[in-house]
Amino acid sequence: MKPQDQGLHFPYRYDLRLAPMWLPFRWPGSQGVTVTEDGRFVARYGPFRVEAPLSSVRDAHITGPYRWWTAVGPRLSMVDDGLTFGTNAAAGVCIHFEPRIHRVIGLRDHSALTVTVADPEGLVAALSS
Repeated sequence: MKPQDQGLHFPYRYDLRLAPMWLPFRWPGSQGVTVTEDGRFVARYGPFRVEAPLSSVRDAHITGPYRWWTAVGPRLSMVDDGLTFGTNAAAGVCIHFEPRIHRVIGLRDHSALTVTVADPEGLVAALSS
């Protein structure tokens, strides 16, 4: 973690039964979500990274459980322009942004990001404060 990334860190909750789907994205370093002391939201998932000012977070709520085949890996929503960084099918946090976050995969910018962190309640609380 870089010095400017200091803050509250929320690692992913990895479901070992689904390891073949998420293991290619478990890279060394700080994987998960960090709410930085200087007011930024940073999510890392393998080679993918989302960064946005906390002021652009419009809503955060707990979601799940999910179907395992739609929950794990870096995924685009089939319904809207949302993005998922998934490691388990139990629960996650859906975070809505305005303005949208820059396109990570796919052809359009993303209005929401779902992350399957180990402490979804803690992440929602950190984003709501």
